[in-house]
Amino acid sequence: MTTTMTTTAARARAARGKCSGGAAGVRPLLSSGRRVTVDGHPICSECGGAVEPIGPDAWRHGLSPRPRLTPLASYTEFSRHFPWIVVSEEEWHRAATAFTDYKDNLKAFKKKSVLERQENPCLELFQVLMTAPARLLDLEARRRELASLFSWAIPNDAALEVLARHAPLVECGAGAGYWLALLRARGVDAIGYDHARPGRGNAYHRGSRGAWTRIDRLKSAAAARRHPERALLLCWPPYDDDAASYDVLRAYGGDVVIHVGERDEGATGSVRFHRELAVNWSLIEEVELPHWPRLQDRLMVYRRNPVRRPLLERDRCFECRQFIPTGAIGRCDACFRKNPPALALRVGRHRVEYPREVVEAMPAALRKAFEASPTRIR
Repeated sequence: MTTTMTTTAARARAARGKCSGGAAGVRPLLSSGRRVTVDGHPICSECGGAVEPIGPDAWRHGLSPRPRLTPLASYTEFSRHFPWIVVSEEEWHRAATAFTDYKDNLKAFKKKSVLERQENPCLELFQVLMTAPARLLDLEARRRELASLFSWAIPNDAALEVLARHAPLVECGAGAGYWLALLRARGVDAIGYDHARPGRGNAYHRGSRGAWTRIDRLKSAAAARRHPERALLLCWPPYDDDAASYDVLRAYGGDVVIHVGERDEGATGSVRFHRELAVNWSLIEEVELPHWPRLQDRLMVYRRNPVRRPLLERDRCFECRQFIPTGAIGRCDACFRKNPPALALRVGRHRVEYPREVVEAMPAALRKAFEASPTRIR
């Protein structure tokens, strides 16, 4: 990170002497009226370097460390720290009140050892945040905070009632055990497994407290194979991990699986998992869940089809048509090496390629930003 920031700062210093408008003329690159971002930040419309706002309509080159976007001690202080955010004093006050309530309640909930029947602190904290303008509370940071402590999906009464009807349940990849704790507080027969305890050793649940209820240690596929008599619950399995979703589904011998997350190859469950559901399971019930901006969380109940059909859909290289790993996009590694594109970037586990005609049609600033990006594949 330090090397990347140093390189960015060096490019910004060089850009100050190259942009024709000088400091007063720095503008972000726009496309269809929206700011273009590269590596998570806006770029200069002329040199392609990183730019940051310093006022409602003022920009400068470079990226400076910024305080978290949360309400500060006063409206005046907030306006001084974030001059580019146009917000009324009434909006700021609502955000400051919500944030204070959120932090106080979060601190109290962390100390709880047992959840009572009607308690649902994750939902309560989420609802507190939703009373204020979202842009003032750094909701992405709040989401990670609550997910680490509670769950990546927010349960509500409707979802818990559906789960109770399909009990007994086995949750595989139970994380911090929050859904299990709520179910058990309501008298539902539910057990759970995870191969890692909450804490520093668990990348998804690094919260400062332990599990909310008892969770046995076992890998998800083995746990699912052990309990065909129970309905299988999978809550927000990672999208890029077959072992957390597809392998569990194939190991499970029962007839009902409940997926909490997004459907149709969204943010949860691997590509093979969603293909298996589409071919060999039928959706019989669905409940929308409270969800964060840009997400569409829901609880989906599936019943196994009488006859299993094989998965025939396979992913192929666009160029040579050879098979490539499931969920991969674009060309295989051999074709990439044989006929390299004009420009290629690494995006997560995928590779995005740009042929020469596309690169030549790009705005010059965007091309410069891509060429200087640390995600560029050399």
